[in-house]
Amino acid sequence: MCPRSTDTFLHLERDKKYAMKILLIGLICFTGLVSCSKDKNNSERYRFSEKIVIDGMERTYTIQLPGNYYDDSLDRPVIFGLHGTGGSGLQFEEDYDFSDKTNHEGVIAIYPDGVQKTDGRLKLRSWNAGSCCDYAMHNNINDVKFITTLIDQLPSRFRIDTKRVYLAGMSNGSMLAYRIAAEQPGKIAAIATVSGSMVYEKNTSLQGAVPVLHIHSMLDTKVPFNGGKGIQDYYFPPAMEGLVYWAGRNGCSADVKIETFDGYELRSWQNADGESTVKCYLTQDGGHSWPGSVKTRRFGDEPSRVINANDLIWEFFMQFELP
Repeated sequence: MCPRSTDTFLHLERDKKYAMKILLIGLICFTGLVSCSKDKNNSERYRFSEKIVIDGMERTYTIQLPGNYYDDSLDRPVIFGLHGTGGSGLQFEEDYDFSDKTNHEGVIAIYPDGVQKTDGRLKLRSWNAGSCCDYAMHNNINDVKFITTLIDQLPSRFRIDTKRVYLAGMSNGSMLAYRIAAEQPGKIAAIATVSGSMVYEKNTSLQGAVPVLHIHSMLDTKVPFNGGKGIQDYYFPPAMEGLVYWAGRNGCSADVKIETFDGYELRSWQNADGESTVKCYLTQDGGHSWPGSVKTRRFGDEPSRVINANDLIWEFFMQFELP
């Protein structure tokens, strides 16, 4: 979940970024109209901003294909980037340089937008992850249906490896990733959660293993790792409760292995095959932020410098696929 204090200026800053991009494109087009037209046509082959209606509500998302997508006939892995409260798909992509990573790895990236609040000056977006957050939760928005509908429909248009569909979320987005994994394990090969906790019910009667990578800072006060009140006075359960739940659901040993490194520790749980299907990187620096990224907002927390979330996420995802 993204705090109001860190996201109040999100839209203003993103608008300024967008204005600068438009100015730059205009200058390039002024000096070379023909080449600019070619670049525009080329980019339209790789990027799609689209809409879909879910339960009578228009939802938006962006698809970014890797640069080598048309070079072969391979089915590509897919990663959904789920933003935090107050963010957007574009914000997730830009702030965390996520498309740079997915493009380098030849992966299709999908950036959905949470539902937008209808009142208030900022009209913040949020996801319904269970007991959080904001407009989406209070109005019982079916975000699980939104994401799973995209998972079901997009393979008819793009070469998608349906055994390798992953969710990566920040804050409120990570909470939604936990909920989707809990409700729809047969559609998700693995999830990665950053600066969040599992606020959805930990129903032990549900079945279906989903590998989980969790990344958090001990300095995070917006969604505290050890649980308690955070941003907007929401109560967040300890992140370890969700990890222990998934360790059990994934058939892992209850014994957690703890490794200490310079500035962070790694906690992991292994299944009967010796695979670490639940991992937690816990840093001593940073805060409510995406490790390895650049601080983009004046009132935002500094990102951790001891780990890089994008690299760890891809390294974890590439180990798993659906049967």
